[in-house]
Amino acid sequence: MILDLLRHGETELGGGLRGSLDDALTEQGWAQMREAVVAGGPWDRLITSPLQRCARFAEELAGLRGVPLSVEADVQELHFGEWEGRSAAELMQSDEAGLGKFWADPYAFTPPGGEPVEAFAARVQGALARLQQKHAGERVLLVTHGGVMRLLLAQARGLPREQLLQVEVRHGALCRLVLQGDGQWREAG
Repeated sequence: MILDLLRHGETELGGGLRGSLDDALTEQGWAQMREAVVAGGPWDRLITSPLQRCARFAEELAGLRGVPLSVEADVQELHFGEWEGRSAAELMQSDEAGLGKFWADPYAFTPPGGEPVEAFAARVQGALARLQQKHAGERVLLVTHGGVMRLLLAQARGLPREQLLQVEVRHGALCRLVLQGDGQWREAG
């Protein structure tokens, strides 16, 4: 199975920890995603997060390419609790210690009222396992979020959990994972 990962583009409410907030894409965000897929594919299927910053583009692309589309709730972004919608700069003023702990090891510190990264990882891995079973042998495009892509790329690269947030995934980033014979995902160049 080949799994291409596409991060949504820039959103109307800007940066910060968007999490489960359902922001729309800006025109620049649409352009970032359209540009990312120009030379991509062909795909047998598109899977998307239900949040509009992913789903609206996935709907457009599925229509243009004539590819089936399905929604997978478990590939939504990490829920940041009380940190939702806040920037790192804001958090440095209101919760510097918590932000520092989260950046040092996101598995060991959960934002107040947020989803533990361990639970997030289990949710995403469960979705990936279901996709593997349903779509073995297919080329799939997963339209998702930065956190989901960081998690999957960190695991494919064999990085320690403390380095999860060091994986860079820009808006409109497109990358590929290939399922190996040993059942492990590896990043393809």
